[in-house]
Amino acid sequence: MESNILGTNVITQIGILVHDIEKTAQTYADFFGMEKPQINQTDAPELAQTEFKGESTAARAKLAFFDMGSLQLELIEPDQQPSTWREYLDEHGEGPHHIAFVVGGLQEKVKIMEANGMPLEQKGEYPGGRYAYMDTFRDLKIITELLENDE
Repeated sequence: MESNILGTNVITQIGILVHDIEKTAQTYADFFGMEKPQINQTDAPELAQTEFKGESTAARAKLAFFDMGSLQLELIEPDQQPSTWREYLDEHGEGPHHIAFVVGGLQEKVKIMEANGMPLEQKGEYPGGRYAYMDTFRDLKIITELLENDE
């Protein structure tokens, strides 16, 4: 395996899958003495351009973000459409799904990771950038998300 594939070792986000985002977000807010964050939904399929395992999908998810200093905690409640979120939640239950890193040159990083046996699982767009979930579970015991933000 190549060394320092991502060009960074700074984890920017931890993603956690949940069945009930309203309840879980309130529990986290109470636990940390914070305000409950706004719960948003991922963009519609025509904007998000989500692909799961190489196929277009209408998958959407409700998201809540807690800013925890240098790290962001993301809660994810997926719909029933095919996605990494739905598959992982169905197979593993609630809990950690991914760690995320902000990278430059997302497409090149995806190619490098795939060449190192870490296939692209899901990708899509969000306002101001794009993401790619890489299947690193075999090697890292968690999925890795790459985030590339527009300037």
